[in-house]
Amino acid sequence: MNQKIAGQVSREDLARICPTISRRTHPEFGEGSGFEVEVAGVRFGTGAPVVIAGPCAVETERQMIEVALSVKAAGADMLRGGAFKPRTSPHDFQGLGLEGLKILRAASDLTGLPVVTEVLDVRLVELVSQYADMLQIGSRSMQNYPLLVEAGRSGKPVLLKRGMAASLCEWLGAAEYLANEGNLNIVLCERGIKTHTAGEYSRYALDLNVVPAVHAETFLPVIVDPSHATGVASRVELASRAAIEFGSDGLLIEVSTWDRDPEAQRPLCDADQAITPETLARIVEFVRQRETAELYSSDPAMLLGSEH
Repeated sequence: MNQKIAGQVSREDLARICPTISRRTHPEFGEGSGFEVEVAGVRFGTGAPVVIAGPCAVETERQMIEVALSVKAAGADMLRGGAFKPRTSPHDFQGLGLEGLKILRAASDLTGLPVVTEVLDVRLVELVSQYADMLQIGSRSMQNYPLLVEAGRSGKPVLLKRGMAASLCEWLGAAEYLANEGNLNIVLCERGIKTHTAGEYSRYALDLNVVPAVHAETFLPVIVDPSHATGVASRVELASRAAIEFGSDGLLIEVSTWDRDPEAQRPLCDADQAITPETLARIVEFVRQRETAELYSSDPAMLLGSEH
């Protein structure tokens, strides 16, 4: 005899638990169409993948400005960097806080790239919103429901990372908390999940199968973080290519320039997964070429026109 288990939900329940963001309750979003999220002129969900890049954490003004200029030169669309860092140990570097936010804002103003940064606490939402163009809810905070509510009320676009052990239903349920506050400017982010092999040969397991599943269940855009998923810089480029092939609406990538400067110290946070600006440039080139190929395949007349 089949018995219901308390608290268990499946994809069949999503229309009930996520009515604000479910495709099933919004027939105006037909198959293949989605909601576009705008962040200071950058648009997610248009079919043109968005590339967000920058350091894991803001450590110094010099470091942040150098990386920001390199990210801009590589062709990325947005800038990332952590001012408040959730670390496994309280003895690890926790970020520069307000000083980091000010440096991020300066880097954004200098390059013209909109900036996304993480907010950890309901008490910090207003402060971070003053400096960031987009708020990030990290993996560890995905089910911090008071934080989700406050971030939703801020009116700022929100990048919602998947919890490192979260199911699709739990992840979309978290997004519903944001949307329930009247904020549909939500971009979902797959960043790898824990499995029994996590840490054996990669940091997490990059679940690219979830990308088309998200697109099937909600009209919200979804991007991929290949840096945290792999934990190894040499694998980020391949993982990025795979994410785009799976239909990701963008990428969130960690970049560092510390090896260029003999006086620079090794990054205090996740140095082994940060790629070089040169690798980022190759990723951006692949994304743009793939975008152009998709455009021509959807409208063959453009290809004929380009031959004259």
